[in-house]
Amino acid sequence: MNPWPLIRAAVTRYRGSALAFVVLVAAGVALSVALVSQERALRTGSARAADRFDLIVAATGSRTDTLLATVFLRPGNIQLLSPATSAGLLNDTRASFVSPLAFGDSYRGLPVVGVTAALVEHLSGGLAEGRGFARRTEAVVGSAARLQVGERFYPTHGVHHSGTAHGGDDALDAHEVEIVVVGRMKPTGSPWDRAVMVPVELVWETHHLPVGHAPTSTRLGPPFDEAFTPGVPAAVVRTANLAEAYKLRRAYSGRESMAFFPAEALVQLYEVLGDIRQLVSLLAVVTQGLVLLSITASVFILFRLLTPQFATLRALGAPRRFVFTAAWGFTAVLILAGIVAGLLGGFVLSFGIGESLARRTGISLQPRLGGEEALMASILLLIGFLLAVLPAWSAQRRCLAGALKDH
Repeated sequence: MNPWPLIRAAVTRYRGSALAFVVLVAAGVALSVALVSQERALRTGSARAADRFDLIVAATGSRTDTLLATVFLRPGNIQLLSPATSAGLLNDTRASFVSPLAFGDSYRGLPVVGVTAALVEHLSGGLAEGRGFARRTEAVVGSAARLQVGERFYPTHGVHHSGTAHGGDDALDAHEVEIVVVGRMKPTGSPWDRAVMVPVELVWETHHLPVGHAPTSTRLGPPFDEAFTPGVPAAVVRTANLAEAYKLRRAYSGRESMAFFPAEALVQLYEVLGDIRQLVSLLAVVTQGLVLLSITASVFILFRLLTPQFATLRALGAPRRFVFTAAWGFTAVLILAGIVAGLLGGFVLSFGIGESLARRTGISLQPRLGGEEALMASILLLIGFLLAVLPAWSAQRRCLAGALKDH
């Protein structure tokens, strides 16, 4: 005997209750899937964002804070390297190039960062539009910056996070220097896509610091004159090979400065994220177990509505195993549908969360379903199938005379 017509008829007749069960399972699975896939996307996206930063040199302090400030452009308190150390670092010929990073200014929520032309070229791999800056009052913007080539603006001191394309800098002090956008970078998948890059000399000049060159010079970039080079918060060092990177790392690791690979600081962040993910994943699995238990208990109640059908089948001579299969199949179908819907819903939810995080952090997040989500869904499905045995066993073991008398 084929139990599937009976299962299909039961699902159709009690479709409201069945849909509620499916939605309950799907919601729990979707949250778990979105959590796991988004954590993986965050790891991948942050590693991709830091990939073009070979070596970072900064004053001795927290590597994590320095990483967040330099790679992810998050405002923070970073000590300055001494002018002598800064000049020696910026003119170090062992590196392919060394670009200082000068923070502190913004324009409508977009960070304005002082750099050298070599870093812009390196990050972008060629511009998507326009050209690189050739004068102090020129800028190159990231691919997602709300500025067009040819547009002019006045940078402001400080960072206004709530700035919009129509304002938001009113509470900040504007510098008396007009900057023109001359180029746009290609997408990098990092917060630098929303940055405004200007010659570091301009940032120094607007903050009334030495500009790295003689007062009468209009030169941009290296070599920098040690007598006129201020302290810098951090510098990005590009090397020809890994061996040179390790040499420079050793050379600038000491009392006054620290040098590190971004991956080193990312590992520390990943450890924190990993601990949190394991805890939340455990809670998610426990929650799913409770959801499945609650559904199983609800199915016991629903089976009271199905008792007349089961009793009639047994009175007509249907074997107990047929009744058991039909009852188990009814619950199993609901659980399977809920888990499949949860996987799809979690994937969609992960994209929504990823878009929201990308707008906030500037990191390109590309969520995808992996083996971990499939394993989690398989375990939940197995547990669900095992729990479905309970109401099925109860249905086929119930006394036939009692069932007919009750209904």
